[in-house]
Amino acid sequence: MSRAEMDALGWDQCDVILVTGDAYIDHPSFGMALVGRLLEAQGYRVGIIAQPDWHNVESFRALGKPRLYYGITAGNMDSMVNRYTADRKIRSDDAYTPNAEPNKRPDRAVTVYAQKAREAFPGTPVIIGSIEASLRRIAHYDYWSDKVRKSVLTESKADLLIFGNAERALVDLTRRLEMGEKIKEIKDLRGTAFLVPHGWLPSGEWAVHNSNRVDVPGRVDPHPDPYAMAKEDKKECATENAAPEPVVKPVIIMSREERLAAAKEKHNKTVVRLPSYEVVKEDPVMYAHASRVFHLESNPGNARALVQQHGDRDVWMNPPPLPLAMDEMDGVYDMEYSRAPHPSYGNANIPAWEMIRFSVNIMRGCFGGCTFCSITEHEGRIIQSRSEPSILREIEHIRDKTKGFTGIISDLGGPTANMYRLSCKEKEIEETCRRLSCVYPSICVNLGTDHSKLIQLYRKAREIKGVKKILIQSGLRYDLAVRSPEYVKELVTHHVGGLLKIAPEHTESNVLSKMMKPGIGAYDEFKAMFEKFSLEAGKKQYLIPYFIAAHPGTSDEDMLNLALWLKKNNFRLDQVQTFMPTPMAMASAMYHSRKNPLHKVTDTSETVETPRTLKQRQAHKAFLRYYDPKNWPILRETLRRMGRGDLIGDGERHLIPPYRVGEENFKPSQGKRAMPTLAPGQQKRGAGLPPPAHISRGGKPNALTGSMTARATVETKARPSILDTIKVKPKAAPAKTGSRPGRK
Repeated sequence: MSRAEMDALGWDQCDVILVTGDAYIDHPSFGMALVGRLLEAQGYRVGIIAQPDWHNVESFRALGKPRLYYGITAGNMDSMVNRYTADRKIRSDDAYTPNAEPNKRPDRAVTVYAQKAREAFPGTPVIIGSIEASLRRIAHYDYWSDKVRKSVLTESKADLLIFGNAERALVDLTRRLEMGEKIKEIKDLRGTAFLVPHGWLPSGEWAVHNSNRVDVPGRVDPHPDPYAMAKEDKKECATENAAPEPVVKPVIIMSREERLAAAKEKHNKTVVRLPSYEVVKEDPVMYAHASRVFHLESNPGNARALVQQHGDRDVWMNPPPLPLAMDEMDGVYDMEYSRAPHPSYGNANIPAWEMIRFSVNIMRGCFGGCTFCSITEHEGRIIQSRSEPSILREIEHIRDKTKGFTGIISDLGGPTANMYRLSCKEKEIEETCRRLSCVYPSICVNLGTDHSKLIQLYRKAREIKGVKKILIQSGLRYDLAVRSPEYVKELVTHHVGGLLKIAPEHTESNVLSKMMKPGIGAYDEFKAMFEKFSLEAGKKQYLIPYFIAAHPGTSDEDMLNLALWLKKNNFRLDQVQTFMPTPMAMASAMYHSRKNPLHKVTDTSETVETPRTLKQRQAHKAFLRYYDPKNWPILRETLRRMGRGDLIGDGERHLIPPYRVGEENFKPSQGKRAMPTLAPGQQKRGAGLPPPAHISRGGKPNALTGSMTARATVETKARPSILDTIKVKPKAAPAKTGSRPGRK
């Protein structure tokens, strides 16, 4: 972090200098600490420059010239996601910065940092990595500039990009540079990408397959007209029609094993050429096709190298890294982390640290394949789990080392809390599988869904002396959980602190199919189990559902139906999410191309209409908070435009009330409606006003109070469904609705 620290260690030079857009926190949940400790364990001197002033090149010279290379990362988040909201507005805070101070990192931080590092010490190798580099390794749609951008390799001028789980590639790369290899010569590491001259191949043994051999994108080039007349050229025809000299090839008889080995060798020396940047930036169909092929070639067991032309150069991507074995995962997480922010921050509050300081990461990867999520593109579909002893040791370290520990572990999880140690039943099947999800459209018959090892881990963790409570707050895949009622009972009885967050994301099947999420029936099944086991445990506990507004494929009618479902179930969502297209996610390809890469993409295939205008996206978000008076004006306008003005009124069957004078001063209620905040001296208007905010239907107090993600009143008898009383108009054809918002 500083020259003074180098002097204290007796270092005259760092072997590797890592640059990050986050504050430095020595904890394995932060990639910079994990990478730094990993290289340190290999005997290298590692310096870290956290949140440098990118306007001043001297910030990148603070630790001197690295002996081997600069390692560049934007941090734990993509810098654009970190800095901007889904409405492209600059955020007012940064969770990864001391005191949440904003504007401590540049837009497209990987590119800016790499260029500054190159300027600081020309000739020093520059390696880029982390989620920002990983998700921008090929031509990608960029939501913030609303265009397809080139690979980050071309913009950053980096020598090498490491994507995905970087441990093996990083250690191998560092060792080879240490032994004197040139960075430009290292082109065989899995999980790396680099620039080469157009047409470059590792050797003459390699073959090139165009992407349409993986998935045919439909008619790209016009078919020749068989009736077209052409001038006869006898000389040319004679040349073309001349029979070639026969090539005599010996017949080789091979065993089945030899044939399979030869086929595998050929497969491993085949590169799939994606449509070029110049093509995908202009042709949305080809962009969606490239996205589909990219995801089909993502299983490390069978993925081939990919290449994409950018002008006179190619971006070459080696196959994804092989998953870490359990002992390798243990080695990464068992290193001597101080489990605290760098002392230079003093008592500053770093929100991201406060969130995870008492949590334990037990696994990586996710085989859910949700199209709006980039975890799969970065960490892969293969679950990589730590051993039980390693996890239990970390809990003890938190108890003994982490300041402020009160006996509560805030989370035992990862990308998905209940995928710990779940895998394909057969390794051979796993290595040949090309499914985009193991759980959609249904749970694969080859997927092991036994939660017994996770249950055993929970029980042993609870027995650790000094641990009072272990909560589970990572996302839960509830369609998997219901396969193990014992797990649901264990979770509900011991590991829910009153509220459990899960993510149905939507209620409408056509939207869920674009998300690759299960139907709402799976939520209902889990909810029944949750309530049953909560009752048996004598606890009042509640599910907190998350939903996404304005996802590709979502119509106004879909959001209306979701709002009606929320009203039927008396949910009050405090925190809601508007879809944000992140680089390389399949839903982002849908947003940009209006095509569905989950299926074969052609110019005549399914059109995915997507809310694109700010006004429509805000209306969709407003549907999720239909009870908030601030949203009533835009909802009234939207409902009238939809021909659904019948939903505006004061009755039970209505979604929002008609306009009232002074409603701009109303506050969101916790019950049926909102109460006005009266100005001093203003008389109360009894007629037509809703009941007090702390009283729910029937005069009973609300079951939940305070700030939370969702609130629900508990009632002893079921209420009639709003959906049973309202008929939604059938959807009109796209051509008649004036859809494709944002098109000009």
